[in-house]
Amino acid sequence: MNLILRQLPAKIGGLLLTLFLSSVVIFSAQKMTGDPVSTITGGVRPTPELIAQVRADYHLDDPIWSQYLRWVSGVFTGDFGDSFVYKTPVMDLILPRIGTTLLLVVYAVILIAVFGIGSGLVAGMRGGKVDRVIMLGTSVGVAMPTFVVAIFLIWLFGRELSWFPVYGSGDGVLDTIWHLTLPAISLAVLYIAYMSRISRGAVVAQKSAEHVDTAKVRGLPEGKIFRRHILYNATPQILSVSGATIAGLFAISALAEQAFGINGLGSLLVEAAARNDLPVVQVVSLILVSLFVILNAVADILSAAIDPSILKPRKASA
Repeated sequence: MNLILRQLPAKIGGLLLTLFLSSVVIFSAQKMTGDPVSTITGGVRPTPELIAQVRADYHLDDPIWSQYLRWVSGVFTGDFGDSFVYKTPVMDLILPRIGTTLLLVVYAVILIAVFGIGSGLVAGMRGGKVDRVIMLGTSVGVAMPTFVVAIFLIWLFGRELSWFPVYGSGDGVLDTIWHLTLPAISLAVLYIAYMSRISRGAVVAQKSAEHVDTAKVRGLPEGKIFRRHILYNATPQILSVSGATIAGLFAISALAEQAFGINGLGSLLVEAAARNDLPVVQVVSLILVSLFVILNAVADILSAAIDPSILKPRKASA
C-alpha cells in the first residue's frame, strides 16, 4: 500500500497531462472543420455585417490559444458554451442524456461480468468439452460487430418474437431497463467474448503456477485454492483489461444508441458531428475521453492494490 501511495502523485500527474493533451487535440480539431459561421447562422447566406457580428460574438478572430483558454476556463466553471444549432447551453443538451448512457453502460458491464468473466472462469477451471464449447462461442462473439448484433436482435426479438421494445429509452426505471435490454446486449456481445478469453487465459496461467501446486500438496480444498490462489492472482490481469473494456463501451455506445433510437451521449455526439455543432462535439468528446482515462487509471490502481508487484520496477537480466 505504501508503494501505491508513493506512486499515486505520478499517476495523477500522468492522468492530468493526458487530459490536458486530449483537450488540446479536441479543441484544435475545430480548425480542421472549416469556418463555423454558416452553422451558427443556420445555413442562410449571411451578410458581411452578420458575419462580422457572429465572429465577434464567438471570438472567432482571436488567436487559437486565446480561444482555447477561454474554453478551458469555461469548462472549469461549468460554462460549456452554447450549441451552434440549438442555440441553447450545451449542458442543457447533455445532462438529460448522461443518465441514459450511464445506465446503458452499467447494464452492459453487468452482462460482461456475469457472462464474460464468469464463462472464462468456468472454461479455465473445467477444461475439456466445456472449455471447447465456450471458446467456440467466444470465437463467434469476437467476430460480431455491435451494429450487426443490433440488427439481428431487432429482427429476432423485436420483429419476429416481439419480446422487447426496439426503439427509445422508455419511461421510469423498470421501463427504461426493459428498453435498454437489447441495446445493452448488442453493446456487450463483443466484450463478453473478449473478457471470457482474457479471464480463461489468466486462470489457466495461474493453475500451472508453483504456488497452486504447493497448495494442492498441502491438501487445501479446491474451493479455497481457487479463491485464494487462482482467482486472487488472476484478478489484477482481469481488472487491468476491464478498465479499458468499460471505457471502450462509452466510445461505442453511439452504435447501439443510434440503432435503437436512444437519446444518449453517443447519439448526441453523432448528431452534433453531422451538423457541425462544434461546442457540443467538443464537450461530449472531452467527457468520453475523460471517462476513458479515469476508468483506466482506477483499474490500474485497483490492480496494484491487489498485486503491488505490478508497480515494482523489474530488474534487468544479466
